[in-house]
Amino acid sequence: MSSEYIPVALKQLVFDRARGTCEYCRSQAKFAIDPLVIDHIQPVSRGGQTVAENLALSCQTCNNYKYTKTEALDPVTSQTISLFHPRQMVWEEHFSWNEDVTQMIGLTPIGRATIALLQTNRDGVRNMRQVLAIMGYHPPD
Repeated sequence: MSSEYIPVALKQLVFDRARGTCEYCRSQAKFAIDPLVIDHIQPVSRGGQTVAENLALSCQTCNNYKYTKTEALDPVTSQTISLFHPRQMVWEEHFSWNEDVTQMIGLTPIGRATIALLQTNRDGVRNMRQVLAIMGYHPPD
């Protein structure tokens, strides 16, 4: 199915699988600054299908920055790198948290390129992470 329409049951599957957390910046739906939406990892405009394996839960801002991109520049090497793919990659292999868990750290070129393109350490998200960490709600499980 290559439509952008996503049936309610499929949306619910994506939300439940991600446990209500943006699969890129780890913003939690119950505390998110932005609403969470369904992202086509491989965009429909590039042949991506509307199937569970190609969908990820994303905060609106990560989704806006990603748009139809599947690659970005690694700020360390200046090479074009594929973005993080939540269905094929493990978040902890590409990302970590700084000491106070307010900023994502890229552990690999994929992690660094994804952080740079999606601006996952933007001020509002960092501030929310700080408050949630103090309350014991961040990072999410």
